[in-house]
Amino acid sequence: PLQLLQPKTVPKKLRTSQRKPREPQIPRSLIKEIFRHFAKMPVTRDAFKIVEKCTERYFRQLSDDLEAYAHHAGRKTVEMADLEVLMRRQRLVTDKMPLNVLIENYLPLEYRKLLIPVAVSGNKVIPSK
Repeated sequence: PLQLLQPKTVPKKLRTSQRKPREPQIPRSLIKEIFRHFAKMPVTRDAFKIVEKCTERYFRQLSDDLEAYAHHAGRKTVEMADLEVLMRRQRLVTDKMPLNVLIENYLPLEYRKLLIPVAVSGNKVIPSK
C-alpha cells in the first residue's frame, strides 16, 4: 500500500538582518557648505562625489589615529592633547601657528569660547577645566 509522505520539518531561522550596520555619515549638506566656503567656486556633481569620498576617508583615518594615540597613552578617552599631537604630525600646528590661532581663525565665536580659556572679572577662568 502507498504511504502518505510526511513533510519534513525545517527549523525556523531567527530573523537576522543581512545588512551591515551603517556607520554614521557626515551630512552631504555640511560637506558641500564647507567645501564651497573654502573653494569659492562652483563644483560639478562628479567632483563633489569624489570630495565626499575623500572626506569620509579623511575622518575615518583621523578617528583611527586619535583612537591609537589614546590607546597608546593607556586611556579609553580621546583628549585635546591627542588632537594637538595629531595636528602637529599633520603640520597644521607648528611653533609659528599654535592651536589657539587655528581655533580663532576657523571656528565661530561660540566654539572659541568653549575651547579657549578666557580670564574674566573675579579672577575666574572660563571654561574651567
